[in-house]
Amino acid sequence: MSDITTSAFVRRDLVPERLAPVKTTGFVGFLRTRLFNSPTNILITIVSVVLLWFTVVPAIKFLLVDAVWRGGDRNVCLAENAGHAVGACWPFVEAKFTQFIYGFYPEPERWRVNLTFLLGALLLLPLLIPPLPAKGLNSGLFFVAFPVVAFFLLHGGGIDGFGVSWTAAMLAGFDESIGNAGTALSNAGQTSAAVIGPLLMVLGKLLTLLSSAISWLIWPLIWLRDQIQASSRPVWIDFAVTAAVVSLLLFLLNGGMRRGWRSLIVSLAIFAGIGIVIAVMGLDHGGLPIVDTRLWGGLLVTLVVSVTGIVASMPIGIALALGRRASIPLIRIFSVAFIEFWRGVPLITVLFFATYMLPLFLPGNFSVDGLVRALIGIALFAGAYQAEVIRGGLQAIPRGQGEAASALGLSWWKTTALIVMPQALRHVIPGLVNSFIALFKDTSLVSIVALFDLLGSLRASFSDPVWATPTTLFTGFAFAGMIYFAFCFGMSRYSLFVENRLNAHRRN
Repeated sequence: MSDITTSAFVRRDLVPERLAPVKTTGFVGFLRTRLFNSPTNILITIVSVVLLWFTVVPAIKFLLVDAVWRGGDRNVCLAENAGHAVGACWPFVEAKFTQFIYGFYPEPERWRVNLTFLLGALLLLPLLIPPLPAKGLNSGLFFVAFPVVAFFLLHGGGIDGFGVSWTAAMLAGFDESIGNAGTALSNAGQTSAAVIGPLLMVLGKLLTLLSSAISWLIWPLIWLRDQIQASSRPVWIDFAVTAAVVSLLLFLLNGGMRRGWRSLIVSLAIFAGIGIVIAVMGLDHGGLPIVDTRLWGGLLVTLVVSVTGIVASMPIGIALALGRRASIPLIRIFSVAFIEFWRGVPLITVLFFATYMLPLFLPGNFSVDGLVRALIGIALFAGAYQAEVIRGGLQAIPRGQGEAASALGLSWWKTTALIVMPQALRHVIPGLVNSFIALFKDTSLVSIVALFDLLGSLRASFSDPVWATPTTLFTGFAFAGMIYFAFCFGMSRYSLFVENRLNAHRRN
């Protein structure tokens, strides 16, 4: 019985050999599992290869194979002179390269642009490399000190008023504008209808009363400014007075004799550095030669507009996002109205308004540079979009985070700055960088308001008859496209690096 049972369950023949497993690694495995693993993927792969063949191959042939690399004029880029099909005319880019970078910036002063680029890169790179120390000091230098130094390097000129004198002059101009508005409304009320007239009269009197109150408040500053300007070295005396006033205020606000010594020392050290910059650049006696912003152009304007717009739009967006979630109705209504207004108009309209219509609303003795007006318009426009991106991140934070912070006794400001906002910004890194990339490319619209950015300088170079060839246009736009792609691709890759580094759920 046992023999019969055993023979029934024991196999007498050998099992045939199995087929070799399908290779899923290496190049062949990649083709089999990713590109040709189904009829649909096979069709998509074939169509993609055909599209690449008819787009990438001609582009490489135009830019590299058939390109002209040496020459002094348009004749080398003409097919009839070369005897064969001619691709990109790179001698045109070489001849106009300085125009693409500096615009019409005076050639003897272009070292100032190069120094500004170098300082910006030296201050920005340590911020982008996480292991490097002193991020707080580096951030202060890049976001506070560098814009001031860059302005005097690029624009030139000296310091007419520093701190106290500048504040007094600004408040005096503001006071004069309010007083003129009150007088104009009072005069309009005397000649208007019976209903509107009294309202205009009352409003005008209120503005005149406000102007009188401001005059009494700023009178000590005006007196101090007059005394400083009457001195033998007004810039340095104004600088010393400003340093003393600001340092004393910081000392008192941070605890006075108990805990304020550190803020006092830091403030004095910062003002000492500012004084060294003033002395080295000669800002106390005229400074560098002035270069009007109408001569700026090329990549210089593109970087100035894009970097200023990106940096300035972030605090505006954060403030508007917090204001839209505020419990105070007035702040919430103002934030909503501001965001919806700026998101409801195109950037071209904003640039036209800031360039041509804004001066009509300013006092007669007050003027703003054309580039500065465009920078303000772009910063406000981008800030409205950043506000909605940041608000999405704030909504992703559970209420328990704020409640736990309140239970620990943290104030609203500390809760927002230390707990809520860092987590919200981490959630919206892709959206923020996407807005930065869009803003960097949209800066080309400033050419509409007579600011020659990279594309504006490129289009201006096409009018040179020395380089008028059939391929000049395509070569110039290909060169500009490479520059835009390099910056945008760099921002995209770095955002992925930051996103992976700040991912709380990533594997170590």
